[in-house]
Amino acid sequence: MLTPDALAAALAIRDLTDPAQGRHAVQLIADDILAAVVRRWPELGPPTIHRGERIVDVADNYDRLGYSAAAAARDARYTRYVDDRRMLRSQTSALIPGALRGLARSRAMVACPGVVYRRDAIDRLHTGTPHQLDLWLLGAEPAALTGLVGVAVGAALPGVRWRTRPAVHPYTTGGLEIEALAGDSWVEIGECGVAAAHVVGPGRRGLALGVGLDRLVMVRKGIDDIRLLRSDDPRVAGQMTDLAGYRPVSRQPAAYRDLSLILPCGVSEEDLGDRVREVLGADEHLVEAVQIVAVTGPEALPRLRDGEVNVLLRITLRDLRGTLPKRAANELRDRIHLGLTGRALLAG
Repeated sequence: MLTPDALAAALAIRDLTDPAQGRHAVQLIADDILAAVVRRWPELGPPTIHRGERIVDVADNYDRLGYSAAAAARDARYTRYVDDRRMLRSQTSALIPGALRGLARSRAMVACPGVVYRRDAIDRLHTGTPHQLDLWLLGAEPAALTGLVGVAVGAALPGVRWRTRPAVHPYTTGGLEIEALAGDSWVEIGECGVAAAHVVGPGRRGLALGVGLDRLVMVRKGIDDIRLLRSDDPRVAGQMTDLAGYRPVSRQPAAYRDLSLILPCGVSEEDLGDRVREVLGADEHLVEAVQIVAVTGPEALPRLRDGEVNVLLRITLRDLRGTLPKRAANELRDRIHLGLTGRALLAG
């Protein structure tokens, strides 16, 4: 369970989708998507915007969306539980059950934007607090699913190539994963499917679309590091209020530090990333990436106990505003080492 201090810190994080907290490109991407979908499906009426609360019932985040009791996503390794019944929402889909409970119409457009909380890896594409937009079209025909993707991606990323691949989601049927071409790489930007009957209820049908707003902004503006979206450097922050191409500011050199650690078997970059964020607190923005370089098991290192492996970890440190002194980099390495050392990393 989250400590009171950890919960307060999480709730204090700015939601970049909320205009009341200041203008941001994340909002503009969401607005472009909504405007395009409204033009395509005017018969559904103006969208019902439902922001909900950051703390949601576990039932709304998992049970009512169709997650099984044994779903890996429920594990405390991936979910930030507040107590036995509540959690910080891990997806904006968690807002859909609440939005539908207050909606009497069988034809409508429901939009749920907001920041969500993930236990995730640390690299240029991942953050523990991404922003999402769920857009559900009640009354839309299943055959229009690909059209919905085309309208949404076309509005967010004009002229950018995209593709879909089959995927399974507990709250849709015929699910698809959506990817966009950024440079030479395909980047996952969302998912979609036909809305599952157990979510929308009897007498309703429709389409469900969920997109990652941070990554859409990154592809649209040509940003290569997700940390820049929250940068307080005036040279960067000033560029985050529009959708014009990003103009790089001076690039600071990276510092690399390697750690060799005895960790539980099965430890992942998601586990390590979340722990590093917790250990560094306000200094987490200085970490660009946490990468597992190699894993060695007890067959090669007899000194290891059962269930343990030796992990070679590479930490990439970079201060986006200035040069990171060697001493500061070493101190960050030492704090990370101390926070990751121990045989109970996965116990929670």
